[in-house]
Amino acid sequence: MKSYDVIIVGGGAAGFFAAINIAELNPKLSITILERGKEGLQKVKISGGGRCNVTHAEFVPSQLVQNYPRGEKELLGPFHKFMTGDTIAWFEQRGVELKIEDDGRMFPISNTSQTIIDCFLKETKKHEIEVLYNHAVKSIRVAKGKGVRVSTAEAPHAHTNFQLVTNQGEFTTEKLLVATGSNPKIWALLEGLGHSIVKPVPSLFTFDINDNRIKDIPGVVVKDVEIHVIGSNLMSDGPLLITHVGMSAPSILKLSAFGAIELAACDYNFEIEINFIKHNFDDCLLQLKQNKQDFAKKTVGKSAQFDLPKRLWQQLVVASGITNETRWADVNKIQLEALSNQLTKANFKVTGKSTFKEEFVTAGGVNLKELNFKTFESKVCKHLFFAGEVLNVDAVTGGFNFQNAWTSAYIAATSIVQK
Repeated sequence: MKSYDVIIVGGGAAGFFAAINIAELNPKLSITILERGKEGLQKVKISGGGRCNVTHAEFVPSQLVQNYPRGEKELLGPFHKFMTGDTIAWFEQRGVELKIEDDGRMFPISNTSQTIIDCFLKETKKHEIEVLYNHAVKSIRVAKGKGVRVSTAEAPHAHTNFQLVTNQGEFTTEKLLVATGSNPKIWALLEGLGHSIVKPVPSLFTFDINDNRIKDIPGVVVKDVEIHVIGSNLMSDGPLLITHVGMSAPSILKLSAFGAIELAACDYNFEIEINFIKHNFDDCLLQLKQNKQDFAKKTVGKSAQFDLPKRLWQQLVVASGITNETRWADVNKIQLEALSNQLTKANFKVTGKSTFKEEFVTAGGVNLKELNFKTFESKVCKHLFFAGEVLNVDAVTGGFNFQNAWTSAYIAATSIVQK
């Protein structure tokens, strides 16, 4: 049985970040990462279309936390200790410069996630952190005993140990950090240590919608819409993308994140109301009546209004009972009202969900009430720490989930070293 000062379960973003910071803070500690896959950092690799959306350019903690449907209250304190600016500085100190894009997302200037992966692998090698791949943890238990230490300056002594059994051997450690993300098998092991798990449900997904108004216009983007889930308090705004199967982009993804639990409860069958132009019905109707006078001889289909994409405008015109060849002068009052309705409160039936790209995120995990957010140590099991999405913390898209990983991993690392 091999023994280490610190064992980290999970070779993803949070696991590597924690390991590197522990090693830098105390080079004498022996550290290993147990990763079940044949390679680690897979989510880093695919994030942001292979560019790695490292964080988001939001530098005020009270504003940053508003992007976390679960964890908003709990992360406020941690973000005062380590947040976006600290993340940027951390990577820059290791030769990785980040850039800010127009929507606030931040990527390495190299535009490839391999830059982040190479940074982590270089740092683990530099600090002699052992990374053991193909090591799936089968059991975790707490026991009293003596451990045979690996590359440590301290002598063996009696202590409370975590004993881990993997498919390739057994390990023991005084400090255990779990950073496995959304892993049901690990959650089950944590329940065995006394933790309660909030049942996971998908977050960050796109909406499946079969509707003639959007059937033939995939790829169309509306810059800024308002969306409301009918029969609930769920609302969002932002860009909207028409896809081959329905709708996506930030306005939809925010709804999926903040409504993760409610939308799962209705089995992803619900209705949404979309205001494509962010004007109310009456103001829109007034503008359309003015168009009837100003553009009397022009055809409605060729006169897209409110900065809407022409293809979407034409679909909404047809849905209002107006042909695209109809002249504005020939549109009657009922048709104008129908068009105003389509523009400001169009109803769509959602019949399911699809994973957002490869970025599968869940709501659920270790109950936040069972964690000390000053240290990211368990309140239930001493010397057990957590980082990343293994907790019931999740965020909207845009680099926020990674920022949670960096923050929780850094604070857990400093707490482990101090203990």
